[in-house]
Order: sequence, then structure tokens, then C-alpha cells
Amino acid sequence: FAHLHADAVAVLRGWVAPDPAQDRLRRAYLDHLGAHPDGVARAGPPVHLTASCVVLDEPGARVLLTHHRRARAWFQFGGHLEPGDASLHAAAAREAREESGLPGLVPLPEPVQLDRHLLVGDFRRCREHLDVRYAAVAPAGARPVVSGESLDVRWWPVDALPAATRAELGPLVSRARAALGL
Repeated sequence: FAHLHADAVAVLRGWVAPDPAQDRLRRAYLDHLGAHPDGVARAGPPVHLTASCVVLDEPGARVLLTHHRRARAWFQFGGHLEPGDASLHAAAAREAREESGLPGLVPLPEPVQLDRHLLVGDFRRCREHLDVRYAAVAPAGARPVVSGESLDVRWWPVDALPAATRAELGPLVSRARAALGL
């Protein structure tokens, strides 16, 4: 995981946060990685980096979400970094493709948001994720497929997100739409 640790540090050092709160998170992530060389691995500390990707349709009117099997809630696609991932970006792309069933997804090169959250549900030893979030546009006519990690995958209007996750997903979708120029 050393290559992913180095990439995460480089990405976070180079990322220009959109506001002071995001910059505080960026610095906290860097502090965590400085204290934990294994802070990008699921087998590392119970608090570790993850990568995710929010997927929008071409007009930016809908967002594709997964009903996560363990958390029992609607989220963007994402998860743990794997040793074969070349970078945070590659991990986010892999997760989005695997969980959505859309092989052509290519996230923007830079993150759109950071989010630190406690885990609720059956996540074994994982207690908190330091998520690095990317954004992608689904190809026109894309037909998602439910993966084994999901109960469902569904398009949601960006102005009618699932109620239980609206507070978390609303800012992410807004930042993604802005970054994608939608």
C-alpha cells in the first residue's frame, strides 16, 4: 500500500479545497496519513482513507446511487483501496464501475469533496472513513446493474435525493455538478 499512501499524500497536498472546512479536512487527512503509514488500507487502523465517485447523468439532473447492503442507506459508489489500485483516482473509478455496472465511467482527475464519517452498520473492524470523493458523468443511455454489494442501484433527481442521506449527499452532488460544469 506504500504507493497508495504516497499518492494520497500527493493528491491531498496538491488539492485546492473549495472552502475552509474542506481545507481543515484536507489537513486532518494529511495528519492522519503522517501518523499512519497504513492509513490507506482496510487492514490498517480502524480509521482509514477510502475513495468514492458520485455519478451524474449528462444534463446533471439525476444522480446514480447505490442502496448499500451493509449500511442500508443510499450513497455514491465507493469503498476501500486495494493493493492493485494505481491511485486514489483509480480506486474511485474501479469502485464506481464495479458497483454501478457501468464500464465506461471515468471520474474527473481531481477530487470534488472530502468527507469524514462514522460507519453505521456491519462494517466489522472499520469504524470511520476518510473519504476522498470524485465525480463522473455516465454515458448517455447507460443502464446500471446491481452488484453484490448493493440492494439496489437507482437514478435519483438531484433535487429529490433520498431523505435519510440528503444532508450528506446534497453538498456532494452540488460540488460534483459545479466541477463537471453541469
